[in-house]
Amino acid sequence: MKFLLSLINRLATLSGALAIVMLLLLVVSMIYEVFARYVFDAPTLWAFDISYMLNGALFLIGSAFALRADAHVRIDFLSTRFPPRTQQLFNGLVYLLVLLPIFGLFTQVAIGKAWRAFMRGEVEMVSPWAPLVWPFYGAIALGLLLLTLQLFAEALAFLSGAKSPGSSGGELADVTPVDLQANNEETR
Repeated sequence: MKFLLSLINRLATLSGALAIVMLLLLVVSMIYEVFARYVFDAPTLWAFDISYMLNGALFLIGSAFALRADAHVRIDFLSTRFPPRTQQLFNGLVYLLVLLPIFGLFTQVAIGKAWRAFMRGEVEMVSPWAPLVWPFYGAIALGLLLLTLQLFAEALAFLSGAKSPGSSGGELADVTPVDLQANNEETR
């Protein structure tokens, strides 16, 4: 089980790196568009499509890394009043019983949509460039899959006591109950 969780955590780290590459591509394409538009007076046909596709894809591709690093916004005005172990169990059960099934369903739908777009050669109909949309849908499906896997890993980490709310995700072997106790005393 540790191997599986370690693999999922490494995939989340890799997804963060992929999101960075996609962000760089987005920045370069936008700089090129501005340069082409204002220097050569020749705007590109593809800039708008690339910008929304990369922006939407990198948002989801990077979400697993953000979850692993505990960088998502957390509103926990109620659960912070509970003892640390109760917080861990609460988070683990919410991830496992609520978020995991929801995002699992989203992932299944997204994979189906990407596959259908690939098989049909679907293009963006409102764009004059008319790019294929399966890479965009595929990136969304990949991001959702990685987020779903990371939700599973986080749920197990919370339930096993290896992670406490508000701590960034490390390897399960790196965290001991003594570390958790010291961390909880520091945050009080």
